[in-house]
Amino acid sequence: MAKNRRFDYRRLSDDYATMNHKEIPALVSVIMPCYNSAAFVREAIRCVMHQSYPAVEVIAVDDGSTDETMHILELLRADHPTRITIVTQRHRGPYPARNLGLTRARGTFVAFLDADDYWTSDCLERLHVALINAHADLAYCGWQNVGTGAPGVEPFIPPDYLEGDTAETFLKGCPWPIHAALVRRTVIDAIGGFSERRFSAMDYDLWLRVYAFTRKITRVPAVLAFYRWHDHGQISKAKWRQVLDAVDARKLFVEQNPGLVSHLEKMRLRELTTGVLIREAHRAFWNRHLRDAHVLFRRAFPTGAWSITDLKYLAIALLPYALFELIVKRSDRSAPNDSGNSTLK
Repeated sequence: MAKNRRFDYRRLSDDYATMNHKEIPALVSVIMPCYNSAAFVREAIRCVMHQSYPAVEVIAVDDGSTDETMHILELLRADHPTRITIVTQRHRGPYPARNLGLTRARGTFVAFLDADDYWTSDCLERLHVALINAHADLAYCGWQNVGTGAPGVEPFIPPDYLEGDTAETFLKGCPWPIHAALVRRTVIDAIGGFSERRFSAMDYDLWLRVYAFTRKITRVPAVLAFYRWHDHGQISKAKWRQVLDAVDARKLFVEQNPGLVSHLEKMRLRELTTGVLIREAHRAFWNRHLRDAHVLFRRAFPTGAWSITDLKYLAIALLPYALFELIVKRSDRSAPNDSGNSTLK
């Protein structure tokens, strides 16, 4: 499809049989899990319906919502009966919902958009053009955090991962959020969709497994996706669980793809996998997210991926949480240093 070409989707549907096959753009299926998303789902679906890329369907999976989400979805489907499919399940979480949505998707390409996030109007078109022009299996783009509690709201354009050590870079962290990529359906099918073992890091796990399957990826160096932060129970706020699940995903990637990481020394691989636990434990401790720190220090201890300077933290973390919290809080109150912080840093 030429980049600046525009189609009338209604005519595309009505005249499908009479159009030259080469003129028909491949269908993109957008999988959208919805759980108590009444505040945002209308905007999310409208942003898909108004994409400049014309051949788009939405598979909206209601994950046992108890608010007005289903009512809003029904109203939106009435406006776009051929383009919106609604699937329901009991409340199981977004990743089982995405897998269920994939079973109903008809597209050659797949994108994932949560019901509280959104895209620019040309997001899918630009990703699709880049993917086709590069003969790639996946195209990714930049993104921006927006909303209450966002950890930084500066627009971010990721690097061209193929220019560096891609495997090492991917092991450092999730390369892009779930809604900042367009991928061929054949790739998603080949890797079996989402693994449901790592509940708070399944997007990271998916992209690691996609990379293990294909290195045909390309970048659109523009911010096209927006991740909305709010106080409605986002997975991103379960920090200790997210860290543990991400470490598990890294370890499995290393175990199953020795050829992709064979150039990395054993010590470096440990730093990139289990070594993450002690670093994230310290980060949580410095921010006084004590429950996260307690869990992560305890999980880091048996790995051996720590130094002698970590022992004072590990020792108190091996105590029950109530005692750990009491020691830290007493230290904060009784032993301030010149900066006003505890000597137990």
